[in-house]
Amino acid sequence: MSSGLRLRFFAHSWRSDWNHGNAHFLRGLVDEVRRSGHEVRCYESEGAWSFVNLLHEELALQSLQQFEALFPDLDVRVFGSDPARFLEAELKDADVVVVHEWNSPELAQKILEFRKRFGFRVLFHDTHHRSYTQPEQIARFPIPEFDGVLAFGEAIRRIYLDAFGARRAWTFHEAADTARFFPASDLDGNEVNWIGNWGDDERTRELQEFLIEPLAAVRPEAAVYGVRYPENAKHQLRSAGIDYRGYLPNLAAPAAYARCALTLHIPRRCYANGLSGIPTIRMFEAFACGVPLLCSPWHDVEELFRPNVDFVCVPDGGAMKAEIAHLLKDEQARHQLSQNALETIRQRHTCGHRARQFEEICKEAER
Repeated sequence: MSSGLRLRFFAHSWRSDWNHGNAHFLRGLVDEVRRSGHEVRCYESEGAWSFVNLLHEELALQSLQQFEALFPDLDVRVFGSDPARFLEAELKDADVVVVHEWNSPELAQKILEFRKRFGFRVLFHDTHHRSYTQPEQIARFPIPEFDGVLAFGEAIRRIYLDAFGARRAWTFHEAADTARFFPASDLDGNEVNWIGNWGDDERTRELQEFLIEPLAAVRPEAAVYGVRYPENAKHQLRSAGIDYRGYLPNLAAPAAYARCALTLHIPRRCYANGLSGIPTIRMFEAFACGVPLLCSPWHDVEELFRPNVDFVCVPDGGAMKAEIAHLLKDEQARHQLSQNALETIRQRHTCGHRARQFEEICKEAER
């Protein structure tokens, strides 16, 4: 764009990624937008549950220090429980304000009220499945009052137009932060890993069929990273010979990928049925790190990647077991998968690509 915009981004948390995968893409996106010459400010509430829970983790200090070291120019501002005066000062000269869907409806309403005074545009950003699985939560937001919706998949975009009365909506997929996620120079690990948080009942059966049972049968060196795992799940992992390693700071994920020969991806159930076509951030990040990936059933209906070229998708647990055993023995096949996926990321799915798309969306929102 010819001149820089004054952009204000409200998210649940920027400093913490604890059970908060949205932070991964948001950090990379706004940093790329900032690099393009726009003035970017990022906001979060001082009581954000992700940040509060992070502080109880052994790796909390490491996580926060990594964030500060790798995003030194990100302007993060924290507001209190009564933000009206703060918002007035911060928004009076804004051009575009982006409200992520993990903010409270009350905060969104306050921002929309200031829009009436100051005339900026307000976009709603959704990178979650709640509009499909828990629509009553999204219904608490005055979606028709926003100037548009950024939806991280075509299925979500249609929901906002058809069910919530959005004025406009754009499909705005997540992407890899390739400034921080890239192949390690010494990528020679031999373990199989999975990085993902416990999904309550959203994928319990899938984790049993596509993770625990295949790894218990093949018995490679295996590890699982993530939070909110109940004790019975941890016991199942140990019994299957899988090392449960707990919370992994997102910015430490490239090092974890460097230790593995193969990573698994088990989407939550909603992404395998009604929201097919929406990959989660883990796929983008694993591909960007040059790691071959095996996926439980998922239909890439938006053709973001090349199934069986960029990754291998299996129909059932038996096929997952067979593919794990095969790929661990076939270094050339693993290398080809990883190179194919890395090429696709670099050509189509970096935060730089999304930053350019965001600029175009801001132009459209002005009309």
